[in-house]
Amino acid sequence: MGILEKATEYHLGLLKAKLARYRAQLLEPTGKSSGGGTGFDVQKSGDARIALIGFPSVGKSTLLSKTTHTASESAAYEFTTLTAIPGVIEYKGARIQLLDLPGIVEGASQGRGRGRQVVSTAKTADLIVIMLDATKSEEQKRLLEIELDAVGIRLNKSKPDVVFKRKTTGGITLNTTVKLTKTDEKTVRTILAGYKIHNCDVMIREDITTDEFIDVLIGTRKYMPYVYNKVDSISLEQVDKLARQPNTVVISCEMDLNLDYLIERMWDELRLVKVYTKKRGAHPDLSDPICLRKGATIEVDDILHFPISLTKTA
Repeated sequence: MGILEKATEYHLGLLKAKLARYRAQLLEPTGKSSGGGTGFDVQKSGDARIALIGFPSVGKSTLLSKTTHTASESAAYEFTTLTAIPGVIEYKGARIQLLDLPGIVEGASQGRGRGRQVVSTAKTADLIVIMLDATKSEEQKRLLEIELDAVGIRLNKSKPDVVFKRKTTGGITLNTTVKLTKTDEKTVRTILAGYKIHNCDVMIREDITTDEFIDVLIGTRKYMPYVYNKVDSISLEQVDKLARQPNTVVISCEMDLNLDYLIERMWDELRLVKVYTKKRGAHPDLSDPICLRKGATIEVDDILHFPISLTKTA
């Protein structure tokens, strides 16, 4: 029975890898025939990108207008935003690009509506903010989670402790520091072959599942909070209940409630640090920091003819 279960897990792993690959291909632009329209090819700018995702008429356009002073059409009816509209949040010396994406509908993960373009653009973001309507039921949250999970966007899950690095030669080097009970080396190597990866280094440092290894290959990252808008239209007891949920921020765009705290939370989730350069014997230039993600490294080119040092602040 153990051998049969292992074989079943192996074949399930192959099917999951193929399904993830086909879904990724579905979300890729297909040129002129994609029907993508205008507005989705927004050039990434600033120190980080945040995408607003949610069903129609939850307040994404109003949030963009209030936090970036960028005009994004909003109205009391659905589908007022038909393209990706960028704005810039200037916070703690950083420039953060905020994208207002069109509302998605059920079936977006299968390409319904403009789901393909919306999800493709969202996956280029460093952070995704899930916008919800506080006056509606929790069903909206469940449906949104299903659509995003189907295209590999994992909500509020930490990244698997796996180091994956491509190389040009040398074959596949696979090492583990823990016993794998949810997948095995054969499945991992077969998945790599399915993605046409024949030269790489893989270090697995936790007991991951097949799905989590696929997430590592396709670059799935940690995404973040649920933002409940329109809390001015519900009771204080309901606001308190929502605010106590994990990874949740309650706001009112209409009344400008809690928007400063939302920006602070987004900054914290982006894990940005400011790096100031200075010449030896001079004070750091505090007017123009370099913003990096925590854990990033800096390589200083040997051809620089003057010594510099770095001062880091969060």
